[in-house]
Amino acid sequence: MAISRRNLLRGAGGVAAAAALAACGSNTGRSGSGKSLSQWYHQYGEAGTQQAAEKFAKAYKDANVTIQWIPGEYDQKLNSSLLTDDGPDVFEGHFNAQMAKSNQVVPLDDIIADVKSDFSEIDIASNTYNGKLYGIRMIDDPQLFIYRKSMLDKAGIKPPTTFDELIAAAKALTTKDVKGLFLGNDDAVDWAANQMLASTGQRFLTPDKKVGFNSDKTVAALIKVKELVDAKVTLTGAPTNWWDPSAFNQGLCAMSRQGMWAIPGIKQAIGDDFGVFPSPAFDGGTQAIYLGGWTTFVSAKSKNVEAAKKFVRWLWIDQTAYQEEWSLNYGFHIPPRKSIAAKATKLQSGQAAETLKFTQQFGWVDDPNWTEAMKTAMKDMCSNVFLKGADPRAELATAVGKVENELKTLVG
Repeated sequence: MAISRRNLLRGAGGVAAAAALAACGSNTGRSGSGKSLSQWYHQYGEAGTQQAAEKFAKAYKDANVTIQWIPGEYDQKLNSSLLTDDGPDVFEGHFNAQMAKSNQVVPLDDIIADVKSDFSEIDIASNTYNGKLYGIRMIDDPQLFIYRKSMLDKAGIKPPTTFDELIAAAKALTTKDVKGLFLGNDDAVDWAANQMLASTGQRFLTPDKKVGFNSDKTVAALIKVKELVDAKVTLTGAPTNWWDPSAFNQGLCAMSRQGMWAIPGIKQAIGDDFGVFPSPAFDGGTQAIYLGGWTTFVSAKSKNVEAAKKFVRWLWIDQTAYQEEWSLNYGFHIPPRKSIAAKATKLQSGQAAETLKFTQQFGWVDDPNWTEAMKTAMKDMCSNVFLKGADPRAELATAVGKVENELKTLVG
């Protein structure tokens, strides 16, 4: 299955999904309830998720809810369906401003108003456009760093909090058989393009929709990551990429970029010989944790918008037990509701508790106005600097120009 970069970075539930030939549908709602609703999910790679979604739908009494479990290129299939009158009433995805501007989804402020404060401000912001909330977060997927405690202890190294410390640790931990750090098989390009700026204390876009990274801080960060890459202490060519913990579990690296979703598998493989830490801070910046995840929406083309909103309210607001189950019984994610995360047993100790604490301190989310074209501009900049030795200031100017041109198209 080809996994879109957007799905990979934003929501981890599908990263292990196996390829399939066709969408699976099951009419699991109660008969005789009058209205019919269709609900779409991408194909999660976690055993039990489809059965759970069907169980939730079956428990709903006020409509017949049909689940469609979509394998393959979910984004493509969803985007195509939203242009027709035969698309889903309710669906999961990732919000961008164009969805609101094109009237593909409806505002949900009214169904979340009484519990809005129970969601984090960043989760609310990630689904808001022009003051209106268009989606309700279903799961949060933090991305951070993991490390082998025994390897760092042996070398007398503490988990890095700054990028200089990360470089020094990666150098000290690299041996003939072990690399100090694994950022991905593209040697830091993807990580830096998506997550470097947050650790400089900057954002891709300012609140007034202008470029937020045209600065000496960005140039300095590019130079630092280039220093790391040139040191030859990062793992590349691993059998699986960073989101799969196999390379870390096999001892091919001492530290690795990773997502919270991998914690149960790592514990099963190596016990408690690992810890977690946020992306280290660059000079003048801050530690950071990118927060991906999945969000539920109501299609503006639904023939039963109010019934769809009522179902979304029931499942993702009222049914707190289902929300905790969805986050923690199959995969391993943070429930977006603060009250649920605070009492979830699986998040009260160990690496999971540390991840939750760091996420609350340092978490950040996508800007709805940040487009795929803008992401490509950042990735090109990082690739040219790290792998081709291009001048970082010149590459930054090019990336800024591309983003500004995109902004002119989007916001005038």
